[in-house]
Amino acid sequence: MNELEKLRKEIDEIDKELVALFERRIEKALDIAEYKKKNGLPVFDQAREKEVIKKNISRLTDKHLEDETEEFFNRVMEISREIQRKHITEDGFLLQENDSRRVAGCCPTVENHDGQKSCLDYNRLRVGYQGEPGSFSEEALQQYFGHKVNAHNVMEFEDIFKALKNNEIDYGVLPIENSSTGGIADVYDLLRKYGFYIVGERCIKVEHNLAAMKDVKLEDVEEVYSHPQAFQQCSEFLQVYPNFKLIPFKNTAISAKYVSEEKSKNKAAVCSKKAAELYGLEIIKRNINYNKYNFTRFIIIGKNLEIDDCCDKISIVITTSHTPGALYKVLGFFAENNLNMMKIESRPIMDRSWEYFFYIDFSGNLNDEPVKRSIEAIKENSGYFKLLGNYIGHTI
Repeated sequence: MNELEKLRKEIDEIDKELVALFERRIEKALDIAEYKKKNGLPVFDQAREKEVIKKNISRLTDKHLEDETEEFFNRVMEISREIQRKHITEDGFLLQENDSRRVAGCCPTVENHDGQKSCLDYNRLRVGYQGEPGSFSEEALQQYFGHKVNAHNVMEFEDIFKALKNNEIDYGVLPIENSSTGGIADVYDLLRKYGFYIVGERCIKVEHNLAAMKDVKLEDVEEVYSHPQAFQQCSEFLQVYPNFKLIPFKNTAISAKYVSEEKSKNKAAVCSKKAAELYGLEIIKRNINYNKYNFTRFIIIGKNLEIDDCCDKISIVITTSHTPGALYKVLGFFAENNLNMMKIESRPIMDRSWEYFFYIDFSGNLNDEPVKRSIEAIKENSGYFKLLGNYIGHTI
């Protein structure tokens, strides 16, 4: 036996002892899990884990191994927690959010126009949206709630949040992402800032048109008004006409209203067919967006977390430590629990360069055990965690 084989044999003997000790440790971890289950205690005890690491680092003979020892025990305790979670049914760990929840069967069985059930009571609702009548936001509101609710339109996205905070409306409708141009940053930031919840969503097919006053021809147009996202979604068409001066407005319907009021033959708006008709404009060019399958996803926000057994989509926002592999580790919990992650969007953290909030959408219901395990693990490995909602996803 050469020297290398001898050394490896010694390591094998140490590994044999480690395996036996590991099994003993897991047995004790399961005993603790049973105690926690009986006494309603959470799996994760941060103070205890810090104490374990500190105690074992103090036992080191070789102090150069402090970082490696911390990493070793972090991993051992992470494995123990996961085994404990599988052993325990943790009811109500999300209730620390202190929010109202609907957890009985599918709450009032109100249906949207396409037969999709919703968790909301539509009677006498006041619902806010950004823009003017004829906007895609108004269309999303009407498709989701119907025409009987009291609709309130405002000028800015933040006005929706302010109105909800001041009890001027019951729910708000906001665009959050487009299939051509991606997420709407302002809305993501406002969701986190105000702490309200997503209680539903609606996807609207968006077809932009170039509209102007009666008898205006394409060659007459010099100024085009619309929302910046609409300009992006129609960029291929607009590039063909470099003489157009593109002037951004808050909303496509507001643009149509402005062109109608100005009554100028050199002005046009990029807007919906409904907005053009509402404000007496004629469509010069139809469906000018480059993506013919152009959809905008709208979210319904409310003050309270509203869920029931029908809800199948979850949204959260987190931060991770600014270390290699931190986000990778968190995302691994979705795969481990067989959950479909639908979207991840990053937004910069102010005053902390190159660090980000991560907004994540994934499938599931908060009452499902794999979801409970995943969220508990994500919380433990996040610097910041906020549940944004559990609601019925709208498929197109």
